Amino acid sequence: MTATPFVVAAALSAVPFTHGNLARAESPEQGVAATTEAEQGGNLDRRINVLVDRGIEFLRTRGQNENGAFSGETGAAVTGLCVRAILEHRPAAVNNDPVVKKSLEFLESKIQPDGGIYETGSRYRNYETSSAVLALVAASEAAGDAGDGHRKYDSILRRAEMFLKEIQWDEGEGVTPSDTAYGGAGYGSHSRPDLSNTSFLVEALHELGNDAEDEAIQKALNFVARTQNLSPPEGAAAGNDTAHGEKIGDGGFYYTPAAGGESKAGEEVNGGLRSYGSMTYAGLKSMIYAGLTPEDPRVEAALGFIRKNYSLEKNPGMGPQGLFYYYHTFAKALDVAGLEVVDAEGGKVHDWRVELVDTLESLQQQDGSWVNRDSDRWMEGDRQLVTAYCLLALSHAKSDASR
Repeated sequence: MTATPFVVAAALSAVPFTHGNLARAESPEQGVAATTEAEQGGNLDRRINVLVDRGIEFLRTRGQNENGAFSGETGAAVTGLCVRAILEHRPAAVNNDPVVKKSLEFLESKIQPDGGIYETGSRYRNYETSSAVLALVAASEAAGDAGDGHRKYDSILRRAEMFLKEIQWDEGEGVTPSDTAYGGAGYGSHSRPDLSNTSFLVEALHELGNDAEDEAIQKALNFVARTQNLSPPEGAAAGNDTAHGEKIGDGGFYYTPAAGGESKAGEEVNGGLRSYGSMTYAGLKSMIYAGLTPEDPRVEAALGFIRKNYSLEKNPGMGPQGLFYYYHTFAKALDVAGLEVVDAEGGKVHDWRVELVDTLESLQQQDGSWVNRDSDRWMEGDRQLVTAYCLLALSHAKSDASR
């Protein structure tokens, strides 16, 4: 993983997380510790590979429909996530696996005249296009250029990027920066924006090569900051200036500030919108992509919520609901931040990679898939989708040496 400004700053500032490299440098037995860590990392990678092999085999042999889709639900979205999940671990599959080829052809069949990649008439245009972008970027990188300096999906991805920026809630939709919908993304341009869809949009734009200063990403930061239970920091360009910002103040994130605001975790007696785990990790990841560093009070507050609510047994605030989506955002956010362990409230230090692998190992089904047996909310009864979440999470649990 290429070091980001966030990672560099993390090694230089006191935050509730301990950066793994910094922790090793402070050890008086550095050589022994490094050897032990290398051995532990190799063992963890071997365990991950066993889980991944079984998960990919499930998708390849039992997960794909005749038309190349991995799910009949939400158009291109689940297929995009499944393809991305496979290619994260097996990039060569883009050239030699007929299952991946067929799924990529399915995604191409969903390209619309406006540049979006979605089912005709879909209500999930942002979600589908963002997920398809993640798959096609991975496929492009794995396949390399065609000898002329261009990659197969370059033109498709350029048009998809324009489409995503077009449907983002901004002046084009008649809203201004003072509007709580501004900068966000919903399932489609005419649906209320939310943090989950906005985080998919930001990640897709990041994967397409947009840096933190990109106008669309900075617009998205306005929306993301308004989903955080935190009063606006003094001098910050973006913060939660809604009535909900100071009602709870725990630094966590909720679903949306738009149209009066909503949290899937419900409300407090005072009307505050409760924070929950999956949205907090989605918010943290999006803030990092938007260029915020650990010294920023919005990041510090998010890390404080994570410290206090660290868990792999539940989606904090939601219990079993959205648990596997939570694992996916948990792993991605901590990895993007370059953080190796979590110094949780009470003094316990969690090696989140090991604990995540332990958890997913215990939950993998006999057929190699994963499924949420306690709650099928948000499609977590769909084995293909949940298996994709787990494979994506495991790609972020790998040691740097194995990537």
